[in-house]
Amino acid sequence: MQDNAISGDGPDDATMPNGGLSEILAPGLSVVFCGLNPALSAVRDGHNFSNPSNRFWRVLHLAGFTPRLLRAEGERALLQYGYGLTSAVSRPTKSASELKRQDYLSAAPVLEKKIRTFAPTTLAFLGKAAYAAISLRADVEWGRQPEEFAGAVIWLLPNPSGLNKAFSLTGLTEHYRELRSTL
Repeated sequence: MQDNAISGDGPDDATMPNGGLSEILAPGLSVVFCGLNPALSAVRDGHNFSNPSNRFWRVLHLAGFTPRLLRAEGERALLQYGYGLTSAVSRPTKSASELKRQDYLSAAPVLEKKIRTFAPTTLAFLGKAAYAAISLRADVEWGRQPEEFAGAVIWLLPNPSGLNKAFSLTGLTEHYRELRSTL
């Protein structure tokens, strides 16, 4: 698979930074994991989910998405397995709690264009905030959603941030494994 990101007319364009980070996208991926927005630490490090407290890479491996534990520096290896990364909002913040509903609504057309262009089978939102705002639904549950977004099946997965104390590593892994079992 090629490593492309949306920057203009189509998937053959050069990579466009997402809040200073490269998006990990290619046409026809099985799953695109959609974070809420880039963390300031990730922008500083130049890699998605680079904070040592973030459990994204461990959870992907434990849930069976990757046969080995990837590190943020090896994020492009996700493409080998048919997965990609993007963010709902491109503006980096220290914490996603700094984002407001309007941030997600304003960013939705850009996200929709990316998903239509790259046509993944599944878009997995990492956390409820972005999807709840975009869908105009206050009460959403974890797992597969009844509607699609830009032609992709929607899944809601708990945010793997170390700031998310509501989920243990085991709890996160169980939710991610549920999505993995459907692929």
